[in-house]
Amino acid sequence: MDFFETVEKRRSVRAFEKKGVDAKMIRKILDTVNLAPSAGNLQAYKIYVVRNKKVKDDLVLACMEQDSVLQAPVVLVFSADKIRSQLKYSDRGYDLYAMQDATIAAAYCQLAATALGLGCVWVGAFDPLEVSRLIGAGEHEMPVAVIPVGYPAEMPEGAGRKDLRELVREI
Repeated sequence: MDFFETVEKRRSVRAFEKKGVDAKMIRKILDTVNLAPSAGNLQAYKIYVVRNKKVKDDLVLACMEQDSVLQAPVVLVFSADKIRSQLKYSDRGYDLYAMQDATIAAAYCQLAATALGLGCVWVGAFDPLEVSRLIGAGEHEMPVAVIPVGYPAEMPEGAGRKDLRELVREI
């Protein structure tokens, strides 16, 4: 798939086939994420790869009972490493840049998964303290996205998009 086709085909997939995802595919996603831009090239984030059913069971509860977390064979949790960014950028790094780094990385994950023929969904509704506990995140990490990944059991229709006139302002 070329880049523009990948972006057009990306959907929020919430139902997954009962089929594992090859470790090489997950590695390809992670290699792609590793290429994402970040403030000062610090890559101030961590990625937790969750395959353990018990942890996924608990993550479902921490994610407001979103079943896609349990259905997917793999769940990737993106967590901002706020201290790493703070060391170079002070409060701005702690409060913003690490969060941006983790968010950009998670977006690259979605595009890489789509390009590989996988489905995923960005889960943003979760208890950050509970997710941190479940994945064993460091004290200064903040989860920003939980992304279930797997083979789509269904492919949702594309959502309507705003007209660019509503989003873009020429200055």
